[in-house]
Amino acid sequence: MKRNYFIVVLIFIIFFVISFLTNIIGPLIPDIIKSFELSYFMVAFLPFSFFIAYLISIPAGILLEKYHEKKVMMAAFVIAAFGAFLFASIPVFSIAVISLFFIGFGMAMLQVAINPLLRTAGGEEHFAFNSVFAQLFFGGASFLSPQLYSYLVKNLESGNKNENIILSSLSGIIPANLPWVSLYWIFAIVSLLMVIVLGLIKLPVVVLKEDEKTGAWGTIKKLLKNKTVILFFIGIFAYVGTEQGIANWISEFLSRYHGFDPQTIGANTVSYYWGLLTIGCVLGLILLKLFDSKLILRIFTIAAMICLAVAIFSEGNTPLYFFPVAGFFLSVMWSVIFSLALNSVDKHYGSFSGILCTGIIGGAIVPLIIGFVSDYTGLRFGMLFLFLTLSYILSVSIWANPLIKNETIFNKVKAETNSN
Repeated sequence: MKRNYFIVVLIFIIFFVISFLTNIIGPLIPDIIKSFELSYFMVAFLPFSFFIAYLISIPAGILLEKYHEKKVMMAAFVIAAFGAFLFASIPVFSIAVISLFFIGFGMAMLQVAINPLLRTAGGEEHFAFNSVFAQLFFGGASFLSPQLYSYLVKNLESGNKNENIILSSLSGIIPANLPWVSLYWIFAIVSLLMVIVLGLIKLPVVVLKEDEKTGAWGTIKKLLKNKTVILFFIGIFAYVGTEQGIANWISEFLSRYHGFDPQTIGANTVSYYWGLLTIGCVLGLILLKLFDSKLILRIFTIAAMICLAVAIFSEGNTPLYFFPVAGFFLSVMWSVIFSLALNSVDKHYGSFSGILCTGIIGGAIVPLIIGFVSDYTGLRFGMLFLFLTLSYILSVSIWANPLIKNETIFNKVKAETNSN
Protein backbone atom coordinates (compact mmCIF):
# COMPACT_ATOMS: atom_id res chain seq x y z
CA MET A 1 0.00 0.00 0.00
CA LYS A 2 1.01 3.64 -0.42
CA ARG A 3 3.12 4.92 2.47
CA ASN A 4 1.34 7.46 4.67
CA TYR A 5 3.99 9.66 6.23
CA PHE A 6 1.42 11.87 7.95
CA ILE A 7 0.34 8.82 9.95
CA VAL A 8 3.99 7.97 10.66
CA VAL A 9 4.52 11.44 12.14
CA LEU A 10 1.31 11.04 14.15
CA ILE A 11 2.63 7.77 15.57
CA PHE A 12 5.88 9.47 16.54
CA ILE A 13 3.81 12.09 18.38
CA ILE A 14 1.89 9.30 20.15
CA PHE A 15 5.21 7.76 21.25
CA PHE A 16 6.13 11.19 22.61
CA VAL A 17 2.85 11.47 24.53
CA ILE A 18 3.18 7.94 25.95
CA SER A 19 6.61 8.73 27.33
CA PHE A 20 5.51 12.17 28.51
CA LEU A 21 2.81 10.59 30.68
CA THR A 22 4.83 7.53 31.71
CA ASN A 23 8.20 8.76 32.92
CA ILE A 24 7.27 11.83 34.98
CA ILE A 25 6.57 9.85 38.16
CA GLY A 26 10.21 9.80 39.33
CA PRO A 27 10.73 13.58 39.51
CA LEU A 28 7.41 13.94 41.33
CA ILE A 29 8.16 11.47 44.11
CA PRO A 30 9.90 13.89 46.53
CA ASP A 31 7.00 16.35 46.18
CA ILE A 32 4.44 13.57 46.65
CA ILE A 33 6.21 12.30 49.79
CA LYS A 34 6.25 15.82 51.20
CA SER A 35 2.69 16.71 50.16
CA PHE A 36 1.02 13.57 51.51
CA GLU A 37 3.55 12.62 54.24
CA LEU A 38 4.14 9.15 52.84
CA SER A 39 6.59 6.37 53.60
CA TYR A 40 8.77 5.04 50.78
CA PHE A 41 6.60 1.94 50.51
CA MET A 42 3.38 3.94 50.21
CA VAL A 43 4.73 6.35 47.60
CA ALA A 44 5.97 3.36 45.59
CA PHE A 45 2.32 2.39 45.10
CA LEU A 46 2.12 5.15 42.48
CA PRO A 47 4.49 3.55 39.94
CA PHE A 48 3.05 0.20 41.02
CA SER A 49 -0.50 1.24 40.11
CA PHE A 50 0.69 2.64 36.78
CA PHE A 51 2.76 -0.32 35.58
CA ILE A 52 0.54 -3.07 36.96
CA ALA A 53 -1.96 -1.94 34.30
CA TYR A 54 0.36 -3.54 31.70
CA LEU A 55 -1.14 -6.88 32.73
CA ILE A 56 -3.80 -6.04 30.12
CA SER A 57 -1.24 -6.20 27.26
CA ILE A 58 -2.44 -9.62 26.10
CA PRO A 59 -6.18 -8.85 26.34
CA ALA A 60 -5.50 -5.53 24.59
CA GLY A 61 -3.94 -7.45 21.70
CA ILE A 62 -7.10 -9.52 21.37
CA LEU A 63 -9.24 -6.34 21.43
CA LEU A 64 -7.00 -4.85 18.75
CA GLU A 65 -7.70 -7.73 16.38
CA LYS A 66 -11.46 -7.28 16.92
CA TYR A 67 -11.89 -3.47 16.99
CA HIS A 68 -8.75 -2.28 15.13
CA GLU A 69 -6.30 0.51 15.86
CA LYS A 70 -8.41 3.68 15.73
CA LYS A 71 -11.05 2.61 18.24
CA VAL A 72 -8.48 1.10 20.60
CA MET A 73 -6.25 4.18 20.47
CA MET A 74 -9.14 6.60 21.00
CA ALA A 75 -10.39 4.52 23.92
CA ALA A 76 -6.86 4.49 25.35
CA PHE A 77 -6.60 8.28 25.34
CA VAL A 78 -10.12 8.66 26.78
CA ILE A 79 -9.13 6.37 29.67
CA ALA A 80 -5.85 8.27 30.19
CA ALA A 81 -7.66 11.64 30.10
CA PHE A 82 -10.17 10.40 32.67
CA GLY A 83 -7.37 9.24 34.96
CA ALA A 84 -5.49 12.53 34.71
CA PHE A 85 -8.64 14.63 35.17
CA LEU A 86 -9.66 12.53 38.20
CA PHE A 87 -6.50 13.30 40.13
CA ALA A 88 -6.25 16.90 38.91
CA SER A 89 -9.77 17.47 40.30
CA ILE A 90 -9.33 15.50 43.55
CA PRO A 91 -5.59 15.69 44.45
CA VAL A 92 -5.41 13.18 47.32
CA PHE A 93 -3.18 10.13 47.54
CA SER A 94 -5.87 7.45 47.23
CA ILE A 95 -7.19 9.09 44.06
CA ALA A 96 -3.62 9.38 42.72
CA VAL A 97 -3.26 5.60 42.93
CA ILE A 98 -6.52 5.05 41.03
CA SER A 99 -5.68 7.81 38.55
CA LEU A 100 -2.30 6.34 37.64
CA PHE A 101 -3.86 2.93 37.09
CA PHE A 102 -6.21 4.44 34.50
CA ILE A 103 -3.35 6.33 32.82
CA GLY A 104 -1.23 3.17 32.77
CA PHE A 105 -4.19 1.22 31.36
CA GLY A 106 -4.43 3.66 28.48
CA MET A 107 -0.70 3.64 27.81
CA ALA A 108 -0.63 -0.17 27.74
CA MET A 109 -3.40 -0.19 25.12
CA LEU A 110 -1.48 2.33 23.01
CA GLN A 111 1.74 0.33 23.18
CA VAL A 112 -0.06 -2.69 21.74
CA ALA A 113 -1.71 -0.71 18.93
CA ILE A 114 0.95 1.59 17.52
CA ASN A 115 3.69 -0.81 16.39
CA PRO A 116 1.57 -2.72 13.81
CA LEU A 117 0.21 0.65 12.62
CA LEU A 118 3.73 2.01 12.23
CA ARG A 119 4.70 -1.01 10.13
CA THR A 120 1.72 -0.53 7.81
CA ALA A 121 1.87 3.26 7.50
CA GLY A 122 5.64 3.51 7.08
CA GLY A 123 6.26 0.30 5.16
CA GLU A 124 7.75 -2.96 6.31
CA GLU A 125 11.08 -2.15 4.67
CA HIS A 126 11.39 0.98 6.84
CA PHE A 127 9.96 -0.49 10.05
CA ALA A 128 13.29 -0.99 11.83
CA PHE A 129 14.40 2.58 11.07
CA ASN A 130 11.03 4.06 12.03
CA SER A 131 10.97 2.06 15.26
CA VAL A 132 14.33 3.50 16.30
CA PHE A 133 13.24 6.99 15.29
CA ALA A 134 10.10 6.54 17.38
CA GLN A 135 12.27 5.67 20.38
CA LEU A 136 14.05 9.00 19.93
CA PHE A 137 10.67 10.72 20.29
CA PHE A 138 9.97 8.52 23.32
CA GLY A 139 13.28 9.45 24.90
CA GLY A 140 12.89 13.11 23.98
CA ALA A 141 9.64 13.30 25.95
CA SER A 142 11.27 11.59 28.94
CA PHE A 143 13.98 14.27 28.80
CA LEU A 144 11.55 17.20 28.46
CA SER A 145 8.81 16.22 30.94
CA PRO A 146 11.00 16.79 34.06
CA GLN A 147 11.96 20.16 32.57
CA LEU A 148 8.28 21.09 32.22
CA TYR A 149 7.64 19.96 35.80
CA SER A 150 10.47 22.15 37.06
CA TYR A 151 9.23 25.14 35.03
CA LEU A 152 5.63 24.84 36.21
CA VAL A 153 6.41 24.29 39.88
CA LYS A 154 9.00 27.06 40.15
CA ASN A 155 6.83 29.64 38.40
CA LEU A 156 3.62 28.73 40.19
CA GLU A 157 5.37 28.72 43.58
CA SER A 158 7.16 32.02 42.96
CA GLY A 159 3.99 33.81 41.94
CA ASN A 160 4.88 34.33 38.27
CA LYS A 161 1.34 33.34 37.40
CA ASN A 162 0.73 36.15 34.95
CA GLU A 163 3.77 35.31 32.85
CA ASN A 164 1.55 33.58 30.27
CA ILE A 165 -1.97 32.32 29.83
CA ILE A 166 -1.06 28.74 30.73
CA LEU A 167 0.38 29.67 34.13
CA SER A 168 -2.45 32.07 34.93
CA SER A 169 -5.07 29.45 33.98
CA LEU A 170 -3.42 26.70 36.01
CA SER A 171 -2.99 28.91 39.08
CA GLY A 172 -6.74 29.28 39.33
CA ILE A 173 -7.54 25.56 39.39
CA ILE A 174 -4.78 23.94 41.47
CA PRO A 175 -4.26 23.98 45.25
CA ALA A 176 -1.69 26.64 46.19
CA ASN A 177 0.35 24.08 48.15
CA LEU A 178 0.36 21.47 45.34
CA PRO A 179 1.76 23.21 42.24
CA TRP A 180 2.97 19.92 40.78
CA VAL A 181 -0.67 18.84 40.31
CA SER A 182 -0.69 21.25 37.35
CA LEU A 183 1.02 18.53 35.33
CA TYR A 184 -2.09 16.37 35.51
CA TRP A 185 -4.23 19.12 34.00
CA ILE A 186 -1.68 19.22 31.16
CA PHE A 187 -1.92 15.42 30.81
CA ALA A 188 -5.71 15.52 30.68
CA ILE A 189 -5.76 18.24 28.02
CA VAL A 190 -3.11 16.55 25.88
CA SER A 191 -4.95 13.21 26.04
CA LEU A 192 -8.26 14.83 25.01
CA LEU A 193 -6.54 16.62 22.13
CA MET A 194 -5.21 13.26 20.94
CA VAL A 195 -8.75 11.83 21.04
CA ILE A 196 -9.95 14.71 18.83
CA VAL A 197 -7.03 14.34 16.40
CA LEU A 198 -7.55 10.58 16.06
CA GLY A 199 -11.28 11.12 15.56
CA LEU A 200 -10.68 13.51 12.65
CA ILE A 201 -8.24 11.42 10.64
CA LYS A 202 -8.54 8.20 8.70
CA LEU A 203 -6.10 5.49 9.70
CA PRO A 204 -4.93 2.80 7.28
CA VAL A 205 -6.30 -0.70 7.70
CA VAL A 206 -3.72 -2.86 9.43
CA VAL A 207 -3.59 -6.48 8.39
CA LEU A 208 -1.64 -8.37 11.01
CA LYS A 209 0.72 -11.05 9.83
CA GLU A 210 0.09 -14.46 11.29
CA ASP A 211 3.17 -14.16 13.50
CA GLU A 212 2.05 -10.72 14.78
CA LYS A 213 -1.33 -11.82 16.08
CA THR A 214 -1.74 -12.21 19.80
CA GLY A 215 -3.23 -15.64 19.38
CA ALA A 216 -5.74 -17.66 21.33
CA TRP A 217 -5.49 -18.29 25.05
CA GLY A 218 -4.55 -21.88 24.25
CA THR A 219 -1.41 -20.69 22.43
CA ILE A 220 -0.49 -18.38 25.30
CA LYS A 221 -0.95 -21.17 27.87
CA LYS A 222 1.26 -23.43 25.76
CA LEU A 223 3.98 -20.77 25.62
CA LEU A 224 3.82 -20.23 29.37
CA LYS A 225 4.82 -23.86 29.84
CA ASN A 226 8.01 -23.19 27.86
CA LYS A 227 10.99 -22.57 30.16
CA THR A 228 12.65 -20.26 27.63
CA VAL A 229 9.55 -18.05 27.46
CA ILE A 230 9.45 -17.72 31.26
CA LEU A 231 13.17 -16.93 31.51
CA PHE A 232 12.93 -14.14 28.93
CA PHE A 233 9.75 -12.82 30.55
CA ILE A 234 11.77 -12.46 33.77
CA GLY A 235 14.48 -10.73 31.73
CA ILE A 236 12.05 -8.04 30.51
CA PHE A 237 10.61 -7.83 34.03
CA ALA A 238 14.12 -7.27 35.42
CA TYR A 239 15.00 -4.66 32.81
CA VAL A 240 11.90 -2.49 33.21
CA GLY A 241 12.14 -2.88 36.98
CA THR A 242 15.74 -1.65 36.86
CA GLU A 243 14.98 1.23 34.49
CA GLN A 244 12.05 2.48 36.59
CA GLY A 245 13.67 1.58 39.90
CA ILE A 246 16.50 3.98 39.15
CA ALA A 247 14.39 6.70 37.51
CA ASN A 248 11.75 6.74 40.27
CA TRP A 249 14.21 7.08 43.14
CA ILE A 250 16.98 9.33 41.72
CA SER A 251 15.45 12.63 42.80
CA GLU A 252 14.51 11.45 46.30
CA PHE A 253 17.96 9.85 46.74
CA LEU A 254 19.74 13.07 45.78
CA SER A 255 17.51 15.06 48.11
CA ARG A 256 17.81 12.69 51.07
CA TYR A 257 21.55 11.98 50.99
CA HIS A 258 23.01 15.02 49.24
CA GLY A 259 20.54 17.82 49.93
CA PHE A 260 19.92 18.67 46.26
CA ASP A 261 16.70 20.49 45.38
CA PRO A 262 14.37 17.87 43.82
CA GLN A 263 12.49 20.49 41.80
CA THR A 264 15.59 21.65 39.95
CA ILE A 265 18.73 19.51 40.31
CA GLY A 266 16.78 16.32 40.99
CA ALA A 267 14.48 16.87 38.01
CA ASN A 268 17.42 17.75 35.76
CA THR A 269 19.30 14.60 36.78
CA VAL A 270 16.28 12.44 35.93
CA SER A 271 16.00 14.33 32.65
CA TYR A 272 19.64 13.61 31.77
CA TYR A 273 19.16 9.97 32.79
CA TRP A 274 16.46 9.59 30.13
CA GLY A 275 18.42 11.69 27.66
CA LEU A 276 21.51 9.50 27.88
CA LEU A 277 19.38 6.37 27.78
CA THR A 278 17.98 7.62 24.47
CA ILE A 279 21.40 8.49 23.04
CA GLY A 280 22.62 5.06 24.06
CA CYS A 281 19.90 3.46 21.93
CA VAL A 282 21.44 5.01 18.81
CA LEU A 283 24.94 3.87 19.74
CA GLY A 284 23.56 0.42 20.51
CA LEU A 285 22.25 0.09 16.96
CA ILE A 286 25.74 0.76 15.61
CA LEU A 287 27.36 -1.69 18.03
CA LEU A 288 24.87 -4.41 17.13
CA LYS A 289 26.16 -4.22 13.55
CA LEU A 290 29.68 -4.84 14.83
CA PHE A 291 29.42 -7.28 17.72
CA ASP A 292 27.33 -10.18 19.01
CA SER A 293 24.32 -8.92 20.97
CA LYS A 294 25.09 -11.18 23.95
CA LEU A 295 28.56 -9.64 24.28
CA ILE A 296 27.14 -6.11 24.13
CA LEU A 297 24.52 -6.97 26.74
CA ARG A 298 27.22 -8.39 29.02
CA ILE A 299 29.54 -5.40 28.75
CA PHE A 300 26.78 -2.81 29.10
CA THR A 301 25.27 -4.60 32.11
CA ILE A 302 28.59 -4.74 33.96
CA ALA A 303 29.18 -1.05 33.15
CA ALA A 304 25.69 -0.16 34.42
CA MET A 305 26.36 -2.01 37.69
CA ILE A 306 29.63 -0.12 38.18
CA CYS A 307 28.00 3.25 37.47
CA LEU A 308 25.08 2.52 39.78
CA ALA A 309 27.45 1.51 42.59
CA VAL A 310 29.42 4.74 42.19
CA ALA A 311 26.20 6.79 42.13
CA ILE A 312 24.86 5.17 45.31
CA PHE A 313 28.04 5.25 47.41
CA SER A 314 29.90 8.35 46.20
CA GLU A 315 29.79 11.80 47.76
CA GLY A 316 29.58 15.35 46.45
CA ASN A 317 28.37 15.94 42.89
CA THR A 318 29.47 12.52 41.61
CA PRO A 319 25.97 10.94 41.72
CA LEU A 320 24.69 13.74 39.45
CA TYR A 321 26.85 12.29 36.68
CA PHE A 322 26.80 8.58 37.38
CA PHE A 323 23.02 8.10 37.63
CA PRO A 324 22.59 9.44 34.05
CA VAL A 325 25.58 7.43 32.80
CA ALA A 326 23.98 4.30 34.28
CA GLY A 327 20.98 5.14 32.09
CA PHE A 328 23.27 5.25 29.07
CA PHE A 329 24.39 1.67 29.72
CA LEU A 330 20.82 0.48 30.27
CA SER A 331 19.93 1.71 26.78
CA VAL A 332 20.55 -1.48 24.78
CA MET A 333 19.02 -3.92 27.25
CA TRP A 334 15.36 -3.78 26.17
CA SER A 335 16.07 -4.27 22.46
CA VAL A 336 18.72 -6.96 22.98
CA ILE A 337 16.68 -9.01 25.47
CA PHE A 338 13.55 -8.70 23.30
CA SER A 339 15.37 -9.73 20.11
CA LEU A 340 17.18 -12.61 21.84
CA ALA A 341 13.80 -13.80 23.11
CA LEU A 342 12.00 -13.70 19.76
CA ASN A 343 14.99 -15.29 18.03
CA SER A 344 14.84 -18.17 20.52
CA VAL A 345 11.49 -19.49 19.22
CA ASP A 346 10.38 -20.51 15.74
CA LYS A 347 6.69 -19.58 15.87
CA HIS A 348 3.95 -17.72 17.80
CA TYR A 349 5.92 -14.48 17.77
CA GLY A 350 2.85 -12.32 18.37
CA SER A 351 1.75 -14.29 21.42
CA PHE A 352 5.31 -14.35 22.74
CA SER A 353 5.59 -10.57 22.25
CA GLY A 354 2.39 -10.11 24.26
CA ILE A 355 3.83 -12.16 27.11
CA LEU A 356 7.09 -10.22 27.00
CA CYS A 357 5.25 -6.87 27.06
CA THR A 358 3.40 -8.05 30.14
CA GLY A 359 6.85 -8.19 31.76
CA ILE A 360 6.66 -4.37 31.84
CA ILE A 361 4.94 -4.91 35.21
CA GLY A 362 8.50 -5.11 36.52
CA GLY A 363 8.18 -1.33 36.61
CA ALA A 364 5.42 -1.83 39.17
CA ILE A 365 7.02 -4.45 41.40
CA VAL A 366 10.68 -3.41 41.67
CA PRO A 367 10.12 0.21 42.84
CA LEU A 368 7.63 -1.18 45.38
CA ILE A 369 10.22 -3.61 46.74
CA ILE A 370 12.80 -0.81 46.93
CA GLY A 371 10.31 1.33 48.84
CA PHE A 372 9.46 -1.48 51.27
CA VAL A 373 13.11 -2.29 52.00
CA SER A 374 14.02 1.42 52.25
CA ASP A 375 11.48 2.05 55.00
CA TYR A 376 13.44 -0.33 57.24
CA THR A 377 17.01 0.14 56.04
CA GLY A 378 17.19 3.49 54.25
CA LEU A 379 16.95 4.29 50.55
CA ARG A 380 20.64 3.70 49.89
CA PHE A 381 20.38 0.08 51.02
CA GLY A 382 16.99 -0.35 49.36
CA MET A 383 18.42 0.59 45.97
CA LEU A 384 20.91 -2.26 46.26
CA PHE A 385 18.02 -4.52 45.21
CA LEU A 386 18.70 -3.25 41.68
CA PHE A 387 21.90 -5.29 41.63
CA LEU A 388 19.76 -8.44 41.78
CA THR A 389 17.79 -7.42 38.69
CA LEU A 390 20.97 -6.38 36.90
CA SER A 391 22.58 -9.70 37.83
CA TYR A 392 19.69 -11.53 36.19
CA ILE A 393 20.11 -9.44 33.04
CA LEU A 394 23.81 -10.32 33.11
CA SER A 395 22.85 -14.00 33.30
CA VAL A 396 20.74 -13.59 30.14
CA SER A 397 23.93 -12.66 28.27
CA ILE A 398 25.39 -16.02 29.33
CA TRP A 399 22.57 -18.59 28.96
CA ALA A 400 20.65 -17.16 26.00
CA ASN A 401 20.96 -19.46 23.00
CA PRO A 402 19.03 -17.88 20.09
CA LEU A 403 18.20 -19.91 17.01
CA ILE A 404 19.25 -16.88 14.94
CA LYS A 405 22.10 -14.59 16.00
CA ASN A 406 22.21 -10.90 15.11
CA GLU A 407 24.01 -10.30 11.83
CA THR A 408 27.19 -8.26 12.14
CA ILE A 409 29.41 -6.80 9.45
CA PHE A 410 32.08 -9.36 10.29
CA ASN A 411 29.96 -12.53 10.13
CA LYS A 412 28.25 -11.24 6.98
CA VAL A 413 31.63 -10.78 5.27
CA LYS A 414 32.71 -14.21 6.51
CA ALA A 415 29.55 -15.81 5.13
CA GLU A 416 30.01 -14.12 1.76
CA THR A 417 33.65 -15.23 1.65
CA ASN A 418 32.71 -18.84 2.42
CA SER A 419 30.01 -18.83 -0.26
CA ASN A 420 32.56 -17.71 -2.84
